[in-house]
Amino acid sequence: MNFEIITDSSANLPESIIDQYGLHILSLEFYIDDQVYLSYQKDEVTDLSQFYAKMRDGKMVTTSLARLEDTDLIIRKLFEQGKDVLYLGFDSTLSGTFERCSTYMQNLQTDEYPQRTLRCVDTLAAALGQGMLVVEACKMREAGHTLDEVAEWAECDRLTFAQWFTVDDLSYLQRGGRLSKGAAFAGTLLNIKPVLHVDEEGRLVPVEKVRGRKKSLHALFDRFSECASEPKSQQTVYISHGDCREDADYLAGLIKDGFGTTDFLINNLEPVIGAHSGPGTIALFFRTDKAR
Repeated sequence: MNFEIITDSSANLPESIIDQYGLHILSLEFYIDDQVYLSYQKDEVTDLSQFYAKMRDGKMVTTSLARLEDTDLIIRKLFEQGKDVLYLGFDSTLSGTFERCSTYMQNLQTDEYPQRTLRCVDTLAAALGQGMLVVEACKMREAGHTLDEVAEWAECDRLTFAQWFTVDDLSYLQRGGRLSKGAAFAGTLLNIKPVLHVDEEGRLVPVEKVRGRKKSLHALFDRFSECASEPKSQQTVYISHGDCREDADYLAGLIKDGFGTTDFLINNLEPVIGAHSGPGTIALFFRTDKAR
């Protein structure tokens, strides 16, 4: 490999892919009852079913950015090994992690390792939307592309990764300031399920409201039908879920039956994003020829 790739725990990638591509992960943090936890620790598995069970029981979860001491440990080690680095970071509109960590890396590289090359790209993506872009970057590296080529591709093509979400519990959007208390209350009474997407500026934007869980899953399928690149059957479709694997499988089944798509990566949503979207979140990611 002619360069190393760093990303964040928010990319939601399983350990098998992290190991396959030799990725370096900056972990964000979350807090339950004033106890701090890392969203990702190598070779340690977070019990996500237990995490979401605590949320369903009313436990308040708060989150924080990746730590600079961890950033320093990873980037300094790679520079000391003579490695150049590409950092593919969490959507800067949704989190301050990219700005914080990229600024630190750039200052370190300029001040102490000027002979090394560092490129930092804001993916404008979250969860497996970020992960999907990271995997494609890894494949390009394996195919022999240079650091600059992969970084420029990521900056140019990041908006071709479509990101669509629905949530089951409106209270989490209300807590995050994305929904008023009155709207959350009324929506809950009427069984309203919002459909949201990440737009071209990395903002989480509500697009549609439907009544009932199944209709919200079908709404995500409709977005795939309308927006996914052709041939749809050859897409690798990524689905993140907040401890609701059956619903993720149901959505995958709709896509498989509708278009013959067979390649899916389905993963439980990691705690930091899950803390803000709540149990029952379903997020769908795919390639598109249309701008977000």
